Amino acid sequence: MNPKKWMLLSGGAWITLALVAGVLVGAAGMAVARHDDKQRAKPISTWDIVEKLDGKPTKVTVVEVTLAPGQGGQPHRHPGPVIGYVLEGEYEWAIDDQPAQVFKAGQTFYEPTGCLHRVSRNPAAKSNTRVLAVVLLPQDARQITIPEPKK
Repeated sequence: MNPKKWMLLSGGAWITLALVAGVLVGAAGMAVARHDDKQRAKPISTWDIVEKLDGKPTKVTVVEVTLAPGQGGQPHRHPGPVIGYVLEGEYEWAIDDQPAQVFKAGQTFYEPTGCLHRVSRNPAAKSNTRVLAVVLLPQDARQITIPEPKK
């Protein structure tokens, strides 16, 4: 898309773009939070964008995360908002002190900047889970996922 045309998007279009980016970032963060043989995180794309996040130049990263049956990630945080979209299977998710929820294929979730993503798990016994995450983060962020220190 022509960069000048991006500037012509309406406020609602920018909000939608930001939400989609956040979802994809969450999934990306989940994938980066814990690497093992059964979990795969496949970066799809990264762009520098015109908008600023907390006054800082921003980028958006889109990631596809695959979780094997019963597999979960470690607690972590993200330096920007995340929007997730469950592509396949079920995804158990919880942030901060909120109760865990299970999302099914076709459902979305949102993680605010810096919240504790404490549950990230495939609750199924036999099938994979695939999540697409859009993450907005400052261009100078060193990592997309910040592991939570062990207590």
